[in-house]
This record gives sequence, C-alpha cells and structure tokens, in this order.
Amino acid sequence: MPSAPDSMSLIDQLNQGGRELGIALDPAVTAKFVRFAELLEEGNRHLNLTRVPPEEVATLHFLDSLLLVAVFKPDSGARLLDVGTGAGFPGMPLALVFPEIDVTLMDSTRKRLGFLDGVLADLGISNARTLHARAEELARDPRHRERYDYVVARAVAPMSTLAGWLLPFVRPGGVAVAYKSRDILAEVDAARTTIGNLGATVEKIQEVPLPGTDIVRNMIVLRKSRSLTGRRR
Repeated sequence: MPSAPDSMSLIDQLNQGGRELGIALDPAVTAKFVRFAELLEEGNRHLNLTRVPPEEVATLHFLDSLLLVAVFKPDSGARLLDVGTGAGFPGMPLALVFPEIDVTLMDSTRKRLGFLDGVLADLGISNARTLHARAEELARDPRHRERYDYVVARAVAPMSTLAGWLLPFVRPGGVAVAYKSRDILAEVDAARTTIGNLGATVEKIQEVPLPGTDIVRNMIVLRKSRSLTGRRR
C-alpha cells in the first residue's frame, strides 16, 4: 500500500489540480481517492489494470478523468455512461466528485468489472454501478439506447469508430465526449459524415491542459440532435 507521504502527495496533487479545474474537493472525497489508489495498486498485482505508476495516478488517471468539467459540469440527476471504462476511468472519479449524477461503468472484461465492484463496495459509492457488455451489442438494448445525458470515453480508437460506440446511447439533446490527444483535427474531419449519420454534430473541440503536466487533452464534444429510433447498427 502507499505510504503516508505518498498519500499526502496524492492529496496535494488532487487539491492543486482541482483548484486549477475549478473543483473544490471535500476531504472525505480525497480520502476516497487515496483508498482508490491503494486498491488500484493492489489489484494491479493480479490484473492488467493500468501501466501508470502509483506516483502518477493522481494526474494521469484521476485529474485526467475530471477534465470533463472544462467543457461541462454534469447536471444534478444526469445519467452518465462510461464506455470501455477499464479500471474505472473516467467514470469512477466523476462519480466520486459528483455524487448527484448516476454513473454506469461499462466494459467487456468481467475481471476489470469485478475489481470495480469491489472498489464501489469498499468506498461506499451508491451512485455508480458496473455493466458487462460490448457497446456494439448494448446499443440495440432499449434500456440503454438513447437513454444517457452524457456518454464519455478515454479511448484510442479512431474518432469514426468511437462515434459509433458512443452516439447510439446519447439521448437527443445530450452529448458524447471523447478524451483525445493532440493533433486530432484531421481525424475528426474524417469522421464528420459518420457523426452526422448518427444524428450528431461536432459542437466543439476544446484543448484542456492537464494540471501538473505538460499534457494537453482535446475534448471532442458531439451534440446529438436527432433520434436514431428504429435504426440498427
């Protein structure tokens, strides 16, 4: 487990990064982030959860996940779906910081979801749950198709592919947000036809510096303007 100095360093990074993002983190919340980091390090010994070293988890996982606030602060009562959550990013930090939203952590790997179920129980998180599914199949389920206000992903898939995974779950008027790296404009331009066919438009591409690093994220916001009811992918 992380030593006390490591925990204090993580808390300092979170508080400083939170201030830069305009988020005031309650001590009870930062304590849960510390415990999450401990569980992540423990779980990583048995599962392939992350390659990020413990000393960089606060920035490269926790604060990176919270960059959503640079484009949207989730509305109270909103439903958020994290597609391909992996070890819980970005959905788990968003659930911790915004207990007033409802978060679904979807992944196709049961072992990772088993880890996350343990984290949710350990931290006493009641506004999030896991869902074992593949996006391509779940998009046909009327319980999930066009049911979410926000659909997010930190993924390496090309934008045209990612749009196909995210947009079927977005309700008309809702948004999909893809966390991407720099030099994304050509990739987005190549995906505009696909995005349009899925009832959405590129609302904005916003560069967001990741606190404590020289990394700049591109947050790609896709606004769903019309329903896909009756269509099947």
